[in-house]
This record gives sequence, structure tokens and C-alpha cells, in this order.
Amino acid sequence: MTKSVLLVWGGWPGHAPKECAELFGPWLESQGYDVTVSDTLDAYLDADFLKSLELIVPIWTQGEITPEQASNLLEAVAGGVGISGWHGCMGDSFRQNVDYQFMVGGQWVSHPGGYIDYEVNITDHDDPINAGLDDFTMMTEQYYMHVDPSNHVLATTTFKGDQQVSRAAPYVGSWIEGCVMPVAWKRRWGEGRVFYSSLGHKMDDFDVPEVMEITKRGMLWASR
Repeated sequence: MTKSVLLVWGGWPGHAPKECAELFGPWLESQGYDVTVSDTLDAYLDADFLKSLELIVPIWTQGEITPEQASNLLEAVAGGVGISGWHGCMGDSFRQNVDYQFMVGGQWVSHPGGYIDYEVNITDHDDPINAGLDDFTMMTEQYYMHVDPSNHVLATTTFKGDQQVSRAAPYVGSWIEGCVMPVAWKRRWGEGRVFYSSLGHKMDDFDVPEVMEITKRGMLWASR
């Protein structure tokens, strides 16, 4: 039986959406998927097509989604289609659509300090997505997110509290010192599986073996 996946890329270009689609599309084909790639959110208008898929990979930062596009997407996932994504390409999309954020299980709010060195800690070594992986370090954005407490957390990071909060808030966020923030999680939306990782701001983030492995395994886990 042929497995089908839809990659939808676009939105803010700073997260290299086209390049990410070009990276993961061929890999998914190598895993036996029939891959469809779209650069428009109108790909979400064909409700029957969405429901026929095994997996949706959204690669779209910010932007606006219409009520019909969002309803079709959420309904497809609730019906059993998996969804898997990373960083702002899934965790900072459609800021005005709280239903989408509810499905994802979190929403980006800041990356204090911009590009910094930090550690990612594996929290569930028994989960297949984390099999054989240990803690690792990153030099990229450390995402501070509002997250759903019902998420099954797979990895976390701890904030040092010595970074400037943001360009718009030029003061040090000392109050988040010691805050343990989820980095990767999985959850359900109806019958569908949802996987998210906050790693992947720039293409060379995926050169870190653990980041690439978690991202790939998350896609395969989410796929029905």
C-alpha cells in the first residue's frame, strides 16, 4: 500500500522553508512515501485529499490561514492523519489561530539571546523516538514557548536567565533562570498523532545528528 505525505512550505523565508522541503522530501521518498510538495496554503482546501494522507509536514512560519484551510487541516489530523514539524515552521505559524496552536501543543513567544550555546536534555530514554540518544549541545535559538501540559515531553532545555529577552524588550530575563522548557514532544489530536521539535532554525541545525534523527523519527512516528 502506498503511503502519501504532503509538505507545505512558505511564509516567512528566514526559516528556509523551501530548502527544508528539498531536504526532507527526498528522504521521505526513500522511506516509501509518495510525496506531494506545495508552496500554497490552498493545499489545505482539498479536504478529501488531506484525509487520504498518512502524514502532513507543515513548513510555514507566521502567515495567515483561512478558516476553511484551518478547519480542513485540523479535521484531517483529528481523523487520523499524522502531522510533524519543527521550530517556527510549525510552532510559530498562524499566530491568530488558537485552534491550530491547540493542535500543535505550543506556541513560540521568544528566543532570549538569539543564537546561543545551550544543552538539550533527553527526558524519556524509553521512547522509540529517543532510542540510543543522549543529551547534546546546540548553538542556535533556544525557544521559549507556551506549551500544553498534556504533551508527552521527549526533550527539554534549561534557561540560564542571563540573556536579553528580545530586541523589543532590552533587559535580561533573570526571572526565567532555571526554567525547564520542553524542546520536543508528541501528543494526540483526535485520532491523529502530532510531533513537534523546536530545533531547526537554520539548515545547519540539521547537521547535528541528534536533531536530524529526532526530526526523522518524529515524522515516522506521527505517520499513520
